[in-house]
Amino acid sequence: MYYFNKKDLPMNTDMINFWNDNGYLVIEDFNSNEECDRIMQRSSYLIDNNNLNNQKSIFDTINQSHNDDNYFLDSGDKIRFFFEEKANLDKKNIDQNKHFIVNKIGHALHDLDEVFFNFSHKNELQDIALKIGFKKPKLLQSMYIFKQPKIGGEVVCHQDSTFLYTEPESTIGFWFALEDANKSNGCLQVASGGHKGPLRKLFKKIDGKMEMLDINKDDFPKTDTFVEVKKGSLVLLHGRLPHYSCENTSAKSRHAYTIHVIDENNNYPDWNWLQRPNLPLKSFIND
Repeated sequence: MYYFNKKDLPMNTDMINFWNDNGYLVIEDFNSNEECDRIMQRSSYLIDNNNLNNQKSIFDTINQSHNDDNYFLDSGDKIRFFFEEKANLDKKNIDQNKHFIVNKIGHALHDLDEVFFNFSHKNELQDIALKIGFKKPKLLQSMYIFKQPKIGGEVVCHQDSTFLYTEPESTIGFWFALEDANKSNGCLQVASGGHKGPLRKLFKKIDGKMEMLDINKDDFPKTDTFVEVKKGSLVLLHGRLPHYSCENTSAKSRHAYTIHVIDENNNYPDWNWLQRPNLPLKSFIND
């Protein structure tokens, strides 16, 4: 595995070739510790200033209990909070331990919160997007992922284009490490080069209900490349790249922030789960 550094930018031939060959790319030191700390502090602020007892929505990728949860399905143009599957959700525990039981915050942080907006909209990100093939990159969704110590849930092997599909496919994930991520706390695992294979599934609305459709019977390749990264690293993930992360059984969290980007020139079907009826898509820089 080869890692690049922010000092290597703008994207050079070696970086583009690695991206094309492997379907992922690591750029170390992309964000400073201060930038990472700023949005970590902002996530704490958002938790402190919202009543998490109002809606006890669980996000888990094994049982997919959120698939018919309107609180989740209507969150594309909002900021909403989702709990870990193994969290104790009685009112007292939520009030006392709320910072340690939230799985993620999504899905419009990059639009609706000033701190996340500033973190997400940068010329450097626009330049990267254009270098890897976007014509008109637009930010579709954002998530703050906690991967809580001891209870941080497993994320099953998947391809991002399954959930955020365009015609033709264009989805790319921009994954920012806000803390060190390693094997012990559930770092990303990828099937290097697996983006060259087919899309296996589509998460599609049919007759008003979300369904997971098998569109290719091929098994996922092994996600045996561990993407261990330091705080401040940026990881790019191709929409067809199979990737996974195990449960976090360690005593250390693994905070990350991710943005999914699509090309405005490509059709985004209305059967996708994530819709933004009240928010137009924006680019990395001022439109």
